[in-house]
Amino acid sequence: MDLNQSEEEYFKGRGAQINPNNKFYEQRYVQEFIEGLDEAFLSSDSTKIIATYPKTILSKVNSPDLGFHRSLNPYQGCEHGCIYCYARNSHEYWGYSAGLDFERKILVKYNAVELLEKEFDRKSYLPEPIFMSGNTDCYQPIERKLKITRQLLSTFLVYKHPVSLISKNVLMLRDLDILAALADLGLVSVSVTINSLREEVRRKMEPRTATAAARLKLIEKLAEKNIPVSLMIAPIVPGINSDEMPALIKRAADVGAKWASYTIVRLNGAIADIFTDWVYKNYPDGAEKIIHGIEACHGGKLNDSQWGRRIRGDGETAEGIRQLFKVAVKKYMGLQAYPVLRTDLFERPNRDAQMRLF
Repeated sequence: MDLNQSEEEYFKGRGAQINPNNKFYEQRYVQEFIEGLDEAFLSSDSTKIIATYPKTILSKVNSPDLGFHRSLNPYQGCEHGCIYCYARNSHEYWGYSAGLDFERKILVKYNAVELLEKEFDRKSYLPEPIFMSGNTDCYQPIERKLKITRQLLSTFLVYKHPVSLISKNVLMLRDLDILAALADLGLVSVSVTINSLREEVRRKMEPRTATAAARLKLIEKLAEKNIPVSLMIAPIVPGINSDEMPALIKRAADVGAKWASYTIVRLNGAIADIFTDWVYKNYPDGAEKIIHGIEACHGGKLNDSQWGRRIRGDGETAEGIRQLFKVAVKKYMGLQAYPVLRTDLFERPNRDAQMRLF
């Protein structure tokens, strides 16, 4: 780790500042001389879109602490560049790094809609809410051009199938028409992620995302359309944003959010090195305190994979955060129950009469 990295060497507009080796590869290309054939291995700062055509689109979720059993991710990798993102590790299974590769090499599932329709058309299929996106943001920048998420939402509406989604991108406003139609049938719930109201924190931690003000406006617009919307404060990082929870909950409640939830950061796999490198470069004076604060929530480690405990943490620091959250939610939102999405409306459409809302 180079703690004296100059401003010129800092990758502005990116979260990760390193591209660690993929743990699945014993050998890798390295650059030794900036000449000749080594030029072929120099990393490009531009984003590369990689087409994929998987055989299935729904992922089974076996985590008992997540509250859903199936998820759908039209994209792998995410240009938002959030430094803490747990999905970074999944990029290694595709042969890439969890660092800069995760932000610069985006895999697109171009046949996502076709696969979802095929799944719904199976005679043995039984509907239950599907979560978009359990891995990477379904409204990340490339969605503006490709509109795969919009087509998927249209498919959910055609089949009258329940769907929940989470995002931090205001591009969701483009699809208010479909989301409102789903909401009228009790088929959708939305979570909007905000983890800081301070712009300097967002720019460092989530470099290619919308501002907190823009996301609060997104919550407001969703609420105005009677689309069930909640605030997700994720992740809480002790020493960076842990003090903002009450203000975040109040601001979200003021614009229409009815529920809230949170997670405490955990640095599993390659994310530990990526985040540690980032925190020393962005918070050099407070880095040790931040790292120790994270460890205090996970039994002295940067990560805890135990079900239930991994999301909310354990110990005095985690308990203090839990109590702060509980008091703020009760004060500003009350104790409202999350909506239960309907499954009884599911139907397979007449193909000849089917109309798309793309």
